[in-house]
Amino acid sequence: MEQAGKRKIVFVSNYLNHHQIPFCRALSERLGGSFVFLQTQPMEEERVQMGWDASVQEPYLELLYEKPKECAEWIKHADVVLLGWTEDESCLQERFRSGKTVIRISERIYRTGQWKFISPKGLYRKYFEHVRYRKKPVYLLCSGGYVPSDFHLIHAYPKKMFCWGYFPETKHYDIDALMSSKGWRKADGTKVPCILWAARLIELKHPELAIQTAKYLKQKGAEFHLNMIGGGAMEEQVKAWIHEEGLEEEITLLGFMKPEEVRGYMEQADVFLFTSDKREGWGAVVNEAMNSGCVPVADHMTGAAAFLIRQGQNGFVYRDGDVQMLFETTEKLVGDAGLRDRLGRGAYETIHDEWNAEFAAKRLCRLIEGLTGQRLDAERTEEGKGKEIADHAGRMHQISRLLPCDPAPVISERRMFRYLTEK
Repeated sequence: MEQAGKRKIVFVSNYLNHHQIPFCRALSERLGGSFVFLQTQPMEEERVQMGWDASVQEPYLELLYEKPKECAEWIKHADVVLLGWTEDESCLQERFRSGKTVIRISERIYRTGQWKFISPKGLYRKYFEHVRYRKKPVYLLCSGGYVPSDFHLIHAYPKKMFCWGYFPETKHYDIDALMSSKGWRKADGTKVPCILWAARLIELKHPELAIQTAKYLKQKGAEFHLNMIGGGAMEEQVKAWIHEEGLEEEITLLGFMKPEEVRGYMEQADVFLFTSDKREGWGAVVNEAMNSGCVPVADHMTGAAAFLIRQGQNGFVYRDGDVQMLFETTEKLVGDAGLRDRLGRGAYETIHDEWNAEFAAKRLCRLIEGLTGQRLDAERTEEGKGKEIADHAGRMHQISRLLPCDPAPVISERRMFRYLTEK
C-alpha cells in the first residue's frame, strides 16, 4: 500500500479480527482501494489463545502504533473516519474539532444495566466521548438493538443513529441441498432433528439452558440430538450436569473448534440455540448459523436478535428468563419439519440477501453519500445515486424489516420483547 495520499474512508479500531475482515474487504473493493484500516494496538494474548489470528495480512491494514505520523495524516484528510473501539482516542481529537465527518461504531454501553447511566463519573466520561459532539457531523452505527436506547439516555447522536452489526464470512449454498442434508444420523442410519449450541462455556452464555432444554425434550419423548461446541471455565460443570441428567446419549460435547469446523456442524444443524443474556452485545455466531440455514432460537435481550430475527419468519426469540418459552419453542421446531425448513430458508435468505459484508458496504457508502454529499462510487450515475438515497430515506418507517444503515429505532429494554414479537 502506498504510504501517502488521501483515503476516502479510514477505519480506526483496536485490531482487525476475522469478524471485520469480510466487511473491510468489501469496502476496500467498492472504494477501489481508497480505504485503510488503522490498528491501534496488538491483539491480546487471550484472543490469540481463543484461535483469533494475530498475524492478519490484508493490503488495506496499517499499524498506527508503528506509523503514527502517516496514520495521523490519513485520519486528518479522509472524507470519512469510521471509529470502532480503541483505548486511546487522542489520535482523533483534531478530527473531531475540525468538524469533519466521523462515524462511530459501537455496541451497547450499558449492557449490565441501564440504571448505570445516572453515575456522575460515567456521565462525565460519556460527555467527553459522545455528547459534546452531538451538534457536529458525528454519527453512530449501532451494533445491536439496544445501542440506540443506551445512547438516547445520555442524549447523544440525536437522529444520527443507524442500524449496524457484525458481518462474518457469508457462504453461498445450494439451499435445497443444504436443507436436505440437515439432521443427526443415528447409529441405525435414521435421522433426527439436530440442535446446536456454540459458544464459550462461561456464565453469560448460559450453557445450562441448552442442557435443560435437552432434558425437557427427552421428558417429552422428542427425538433429537444436541451438539455443544466450546470450552471455558464452566466445562467441568457442564460435563457434570450432562452426566447427572443422564443425557450422554442426547448431548455431544465437542470442545473448542476452529470457525470452519463449527460451520460444518451448523450445516448439519436444524436449530441453533442462542442463550446468551443481555451482556451479549451482538453475537456473530448467529449470523453464521442463519447463513447455514439453522433456525435461531434466541434470548430477546441479545444484541443481534432485534436486527436479524423476525419472529416466526426466520427464527424465534424467547423472553429473557422465560425458560418455559425456550423449551416450548424448541419443542415446536423439533416436532415440525415443515416449520424448520421454512424458517431455515428464511434465515439463510436474511444473511445471504441483506445482513452480509457486501450489502453492508454498499449501504454504508450510500449512507455516507446522503450525509456528506460526497460521491464515493464513480461508476454510478447521479440519477441512480439520487434514487438510492431517496429509497434509503423512505425506509425510516418500515420498522418490520431493518437493514444495515437504516435509521435505528429507539426501543427501550422494557418494550423490546413486545416490539420483536408483534412488529
